[in-house]
Amino acid sequence: MDMTINTDAVIEAGGPSRDAASGGVRTLLRLEGLVLAAGATAFYAHQGGSWWLFAALFLAPDISFAAYLAGPRVGAAVYNAVHSTLAPAVLLAIGLWAGPPLVTGLATIWLAHVGVDRLAGYGLKYADGFGFTHLGRIGRAAA
Repeated sequence: MDMTINTDAVIEAGGPSRDAASGGVRTLLRLEGLVLAAGATAFYAHQGGSWWLFAALFLAPDISFAAYLAGPRVGAAVYNAVHSTLAPAVLLAIGLWAGPPLVTGLATIWLAHVGVDRLAGYGLKYADGFGFTHLGRIGRAAA
């Protein structure tokens, strides 16, 4: 008995892409990404952070892609942990309350990255594969 899963059939049957935001909701989520990126970048500038540090670390969260080498379920879990606003927001709160300015700066760079990703349509991932996100399909399969 063939136990392979046809991902196109999953999509047609109401799989992960059915759970993806669409229309005005998708547009609103992407605009939230714009506001998050712009706000985090403006706050970083207001705090007087180093733009060299900003440039050097802006893409650092994308190292989480390497977790996909362990499979899509692990990859999605690690990617989502790194590309959610939860951890950098907690880090920002800690930095503002008791941490050195570097902690605040790192959190702000991280939030700016998440915002730009959302604006570009890179949403949180489903375990079905990198191309399945809460903002819709991405990559070659989306075309």
